[in-house]
Amino acid sequence: MQKNLGINFELKLPLILIHTPFGLRFFDTVANSRIGKTYASFNIYLMPLITALAVFLILGSLLVLFSNDSAREGIREIGPQGNLLIPGLNPILPWTYGWIGLVITIIIHEAGHGIVARVYKTKVESTGIVLFLGIPIGAFVNIQQDELNKTTFKQKSAILTAGPLNNMVLAGISFGLLFLLISSLTPVSHIQGDETGITVLTIGENSLAQSIGLSKNSLITHINAEPIEDVDELRKILRDNLGTTIEMKWISEGDRELIKSVKLPPSISEGKGVLGVTLTDAFFDPALVLDNYKNLFLTNPLAILMPPTLQQNLVPYSDSMSSYYSSTIFGPVFPFIANLLFWIWFINFNVGIFNALPITMLDGGQWYGTLLENKIKTNRKIKPFTILSIVFVIIVILAFTLPWVLR
Repeated sequence: MQKNLGINFELKLPLILIHTPFGLRFFDTVANSRIGKTYASFNIYLMPLITALAVFLILGSLLVLFSNDSAREGIREIGPQGNLLIPGLNPILPWTYGWIGLVITIIIHEAGHGIVARVYKTKVESTGIVLFLGIPIGAFVNIQQDELNKTTFKQKSAILTAGPLNNMVLAGISFGLLFLLISSLTPVSHIQGDETGITVLTIGENSLAQSIGLSKNSLITHINAEPIEDVDELRKILRDNLGTTIEMKWISEGDRELIKSVKLPPSISEGKGVLGVTLTDAFFDPALVLDNYKNLFLTNPLAILMPPTLQQNLVPYSDSMSSYYSSTIFGPVFPFIANLLFWIWFINFNVGIFNALPITMLDGGQWYGTLLENKIKTNRKIKPFTILSIVFVIIVILAFTLPWVLR
């Protein structure tokens, strides 16, 4: 352990923890303000609202996975790592935006706990920054469990709720700013021609698509000289023709038209697609794409959670569509700002609702565990909260594994 002007470095390979006094000073400053005290009193009973939203979304996703073959197949093509908010490992999470969004999310989350703890004079042992192999990945706030247990239920509730609530507040702010940015966009051109087809979003490593030269953002237009207009239709044709040779026509990003004979494998592994790509139906009117996307903010805001990396032709700031718009406010840099706002919204929202689940070790787990202990006195070895936690662990596991369980 080294000390330098109050800064302590703790090595826990591959992590480096930098303990600093600056966070503690900031927490005390905000905690002693009217805003800090009001925020602490405001959030005492909000954990159940965040939990209810989390349960609604998880049960909704389970319903979709049970009833929709295409949804399950799409998730299998992405792979199980698509459930992890880890840039570089999750194929739909861009490294740059994902890393920035994740660091901001963790800092905001931990700051919430620390500030509200200081409002109630609960001791915060230390705070600081976490580095992974020298790269900042987040922050930490150490509140010892003994200190937390000394508080009243209302105080503990406010401290535990502050982390997820901070994430939800930042998610809401980012969501609103993203809407304002989208509202500043105007189409600058229309895609010419009347082509229809399926857009390739990602190419898997060592996949059939990679071997034949299919590239990201290519448009698959024909199979065996027949036009293709629907993802499900393409998947069915590929499955029905396993072991045969098909003729595939597509248009690359540079508008180059390619036609190749493609030998399909006789079979595919469980959970794998034939081509090894992720796909989306194509749209070719930038004005329509913009109007549809803006309407989602007002009619179905949860649909905005679908990452632009999975629906390139439906998102005005995606790699495929951003060149067809200009922003009256941000000019040519709008795609960077829009993507950054999206991933801050996306990561904060998911971290916020996940931490509100009544599962041991999560903020929601500690909140509901304390509540049930206070309300239900029992001498049984298995406590009511233990049963509740196990139920939710099973639900989360189902949400992650169902695409591979159901065929």
